[in-house]
Amino acid sequence: MPITELLTRNATYFKNDVALVEINPEVKNVPHVTWREYSLIESDRSGAFRKQLTWGEFDVRANRFANLLLTRGIKKGDKVAILMMNCIEWLPIYFGVLKTGAIVVPLNFRYTAEEIRYCLDLADADALVFGPQFIGRVEEILDKIPKVKNCFYVGEDCPSFADSYEKLIAYCSTQAPSVYITDDDDGAIYFSSGTTGFPKAILHAHRSLVHSATVEQAHHGQTKDDVFLCIPPLYHTGAKMHWFGSLLSGGKAVILRGVSPEWIIRTVSEERCTIVWLLVPWAQDILDAIDDGRIVLSEYQLDQWRLMHIGAQPVPPTLIKRWKKVFPKHDYDTNYGLSESIGPGCVHLGVENVHKVGAIGVAGYGWQVRIVDENRTPIESGVGELAVKGPGVMKCYYKDPKATAEVLDGEGWLYTGDMAERDADGFIYLVDRKKDVIITGGENIYPVQIEDFLRAHDAIKDVAVIGLPDKRLGEITAAIIEVKPDRTLTEEEVNEFCMELPRYKRPRRVIFAKVPRNPTGKIEKPVLRKIYCGESVVAQQNEIEYKG
Repeated sequence: MPITELLTRNATYFKNDVALVEINPEVKNVPHVTWREYSLIESDRSGAFRKQLTWGEFDVRANRFANLLLTRGIKKGDKVAILMMNCIEWLPIYFGVLKTGAIVVPLNFRYTAEEIRYCLDLADADALVFGPQFIGRVEEILDKIPKVKNCFYVGEDCPSFADSYEKLIAYCSTQAPSVYITDDDDGAIYFSSGTTGFPKAILHAHRSLVHSATVEQAHHGQTKDDVFLCIPPLYHTGAKMHWFGSLLSGGKAVILRGVSPEWIIRTVSEERCTIVWLLVPWAQDILDAIDDGRIVLSEYQLDQWRLMHIGAQPVPPTLIKRWKKVFPKHDYDTNYGLSESIGPGCVHLGVENVHKVGAIGVAGYGWQVRIVDENRTPIESGVGELAVKGPGVMKCYYKDPKATAEVLDGEGWLYTGDMAERDADGFIYLVDRKKDVIITGGENIYPVQIEDFLRAHDAIKDVAVIGLPDKRLGEITAAIIEVKPDRTLTEEEVNEFCMELPRYKRPRRVIFAKVPRNPTGKIEKPVLRKIYCGESVVAQQNEIEYKG
């Protein structure tokens, strides 16, 4: 069945139950709002702006937008892009697009104007829905996106070059459009992280979207009573596909616009959240805030919180051990995935396997995995490339058959580009990205291993290891270290700490600087290479001491 049928089912059986809540700590005063479907618009007891929608209202808003699109000539197979920050309108708009039979195209809110233009062109977008934060970027490219015939603006003070989403949907039918959609119909185009240049367009069928919902519930056991806290950006497969577990169960989800540790804990307490998906930096920030007294756990109601899980990046085992000391009753899980495999879950640790923290796990629900050598022959031991196969594998890179053929074979195996190995119990450990492997003097070095080691130092907040060009060895390892705000650290102390590593794995350069991460928590190593591989770092190496 198409993913839209899950929403229709929830609106039928759970019509008056809360589906979505938005918490925006940055908005203290309630603005004028004309959206009559909202069942609650108020400031919560903490002063943050709060909105909520029931499942019935969610479905009505999706139907209204679908009917608006149909009146504008959007038809099955067309593409509608969404360029918005997380908000309560995001998901009804997403499902409104899907109900027309069109293909939804979520865009990264950090894209520059040129990247937005590039992605709209690559996806053959016919319409664009955007929010207030993007007026300037959209206006800048208007004359460069002639195929985009409709621009819908979500917010107050609609610019002259767009149509007001809010005003138009008020006149549209609340009935679901009569469009026949199958599992095999195209449903969504997601974009890769763009770590090797401009992003690729990843095409998924409705079958993939439904499978991600099934996988999420199978792994985390969502029930109608669970409340999911969603913090990461909804344009990304990770956040949305974890929310799909709530869609399948009919449970409530809370969209928090902000990542401060105080607001995360406050929202968990006040909204009675039971499941929270965090990125590594956010989990670290929460623990640091507890350690330094900014968060006093006894002031919050957290007994209902049953599961914390992390994904989108390698997870330091030291972080989870530290988390379990503070929250001993929490289940912990991690899911591995990529946008080409419809996000998280193709490899899954499992809450029962917390003793294997550090591994990404075993094949997820409905998935197959294998590790292959350079000839793509399966291997039972040693380091090789991870490949996955299942109902969530993409159909293709849209309009890029060459790139598709490079990662997807005729049997449906997707080659991830991640280097991995199995332990004696069959658990898979990520070693590194294939492209991130550093070759120094003919020796392969996997940066993740060094990063995990360095994160165990109690003064280090974050770390990234990259290769720097070297005339004699080809490359040498450099550690970019972000120190905790209240700590100091010297290069000599780092070198002393690294004496436990084999000699060839010890960083040859230590650079104290902020570690850049994208909105999904992945280290932006291309940014670091651009900064440090193209210029001398001698001046930075001469710094004796860095104060965070």
